[in-house]
Amino acid sequence: MGLRRLYQQLKSLAFHRLGLTRETVIKVYHGYGHAEQLVLYGHVFRQSALPRRRYRQSILNNSWALLRLFMVKPWPCARLRTVWQGQVLHTESDKDGFFKFEWKDNPPLEQGWCEMDVELLADDDSVIGTGTGSVYIPYPTQYGFISDVDDTFLISHSANMRKRLFVLFTQNARSRLPFEGVVRHYQLLALGNTTPEAPNPFFYVSSSEWNLYDYLNEFTRVHEMPRGVFLLNVLKQLRELLKTGQNNHQGKFARIVRIIEGFPKQRFVLLGDSSQHDPYIYESIVRHFPGRIHAVYIRDVYRKSVDKVREVLGKIEAQGVPCCFFKHSEEAILHSIRMGLIAQEKVAGVALPSGTKF
Repeated sequence: MGLRRLYQQLKSLAFHRLGLTRETVIKVYHGYGHAEQLVLYGHVFRQSALPRRRYRQSILNNSWALLRLFMVKPWPCARLRTVWQGQVLHTESDKDGFFKFEWKDNPPLEQGWCEMDVELLADDDSVIGTGTGSVYIPYPTQYGFISDVDDTFLISHSANMRKRLFVLFTQNARSRLPFEGVVRHYQLLALGNTTPEAPNPFFYVSSSEWNLYDYLNEFTRVHEMPRGVFLLNVLKQLRELLKTGQNNHQGKFARIVRIIEGFPKQRFVLLGDSSQHDPYIYESIVRHFPGRIHAVYIRDVYRKSVDKVREVLGKIEAQGVPCCFFKHSEEAILHSIRMGLIAQEKVAGVALPSGTKF
């Protein structure tokens, strides 16, 4: 018995040195909702990566840190419990360890970020693990913003697999770069037609997997982008790493639909890029939700698709939704001012094209 315990301790120590843990982890992501539909979700892992503490700019360290994010062992059929305003809620994880709580409440709800604990239960209902996350209750603002991630605000080279993987393996969440001016654009949009105490809600919807949640969350935090809710793709294992972010665009459409249906009183602005399927997904969204989409922004990052993207955006504009197809964020900021999404007096210090008139 003593030898077995020693073996387990040495094994745990070895995993820890590699930046991994075999202890149970309940990872809770940012949820969202309003009185009629509240959602909180996450994963349960038997093995996962430890949080990264040092961000040295080393190709070896960055590569290993990325690999660790895909060296996960989900806990299927785990029993989970949380409490919201006195309501005790239960759910069970699926085969990938993914879980979701859905419930209703009585208005009025307190707006902003509300912290919640999720408990993992044993067969006798004793608590064997706890994770903490937050639910975001948006303020009653006029607009919500749904943004893609890769090549929309995070330089990723999605249209070139070799370049995409090179950036993923050699950079980290703190050394990766946003497009010039994009952070300022998003910050201005978050405060458009509202106050700093009640910012417009942001949803970051991506084809990237849940494995990259902490990575993307850290990137947005470091660059002071609007705090938002991430909705990502299904978890992948290490053997599937080379396919990261390259499929299930239909799932991305479904995630956007859930957001728009979840907030029937708000109009939405969609932000994406031309490297993959965003223009086509957004055109479908505009058709499915007439009158609900205020504007569409597409960053021009893929020269070969320019004509096709212009054609798709023409279809969107034919449905009465203004579009902005731009290379530089200053162009998008100018368009947002003209659309009334950003107040002109808030753009002091933003380098706009010479001769700009409002």
